Amino acid sequence: MPLYMVIPLRLLFWLLLAPLLPGVINKVKAWVAGRQGPPVLQLYYDLARLWRKGVVVSTLASPGFIIAPAVAWTAVVTAALLLPLAGTGTAFSFDGDVLLLVYLLALARFCTAWGAMETGSAFEGMGAAREVSFAVLAEIGIITAILTLVVQSGSIALSSMFEPLFGPGAALLAVGLFIILLAENCRVPFDDPNTHLELTMIHEVMVLDHSGPPLAMILHGASVKLLLFAVFLAQAVLPLSELPLLASVAALLVSVLLITVAVGLVESLTARLAFRRVPLLLTIGFLFCLFPLLLTWMGDL
Repeated sequence: MPLYMVIPLRLLFWLLLAPLLPGVINKVKAWVAGRQGPPVLQLYYDLARLWRKGVVVSTLASPGFIIAPAVAWTAVVTAALLLPLAGTGTAFSFDGDVLLLVYLLALARFCTAWGAMETGSAFEGMGAAREVSFAVLAEIGIITAILTLVVQSGSIALSSMFEPLFGPGAALLAVGLFIILLAENCRVPFDDPNTHLELTMIHEVMVLDHSGPPLAMILHGASVKLLLFAVFLAQAVLPLSELPLLASVAALLVSVLLITVAVGLVESLTARLAFRRVPLLLTIGFLFCLFPLLLTWMGDL
């Protein structure tokens, strides 16, 4: 298929499917609690409503308050486009594109924190500080997981580095990446996306002053990031690329659905950690990613 057709199709996949994941999570949480809960498509309705609203800007904020969410959204979507999708491969690939993926995610986090501090709010500054502090440990885990795949495949290109592990290494990497997924997407036990208590929020407190289309970009970007990490996790531990095209795509979608349901179950059955215990859990996630790296490296000796 020509490149000018592949990129729009992949873009539609990421843009249209991503808002479904938070809806599935909320539905699972409602099911566990014995409630009906909001519709699965609730985020689509919220995004459509926000795009029709105006923007309220603090008198202290510079144009960066509007620019930062747009840059963060663009960085996350571009990072998502770099990922291969099961047997369909990738839209464009080059050696070292995995490094660009890491830097794009870092750029999105930087812009989110930048936009939060534009208003001069003490609460948003506090949330930005927490976000960046916890991200230090989360990013170590991400890089370690990527190194595991690089050593396993001998490639630094995303199109060829997803050669799944087998045995204990795959199980350890899956647990480590799942912990990192929860941390990077501000889910329980690291953060609660449904809370509105400023003193206990991390990510949500950074977007309190955003409204209208910028808030829509932030919410949609967060859903794309969740889908990105779910796809990364599924392809890192499952041999999806070795299956026929239709089977690999179906397996990827089912895997993403199961990961999303698992996130909902974790949020329903566990409590949020105290801030002082978050670094410990992030360190555990890093170790779960480090052990597969050591096993893979020792296997290549």
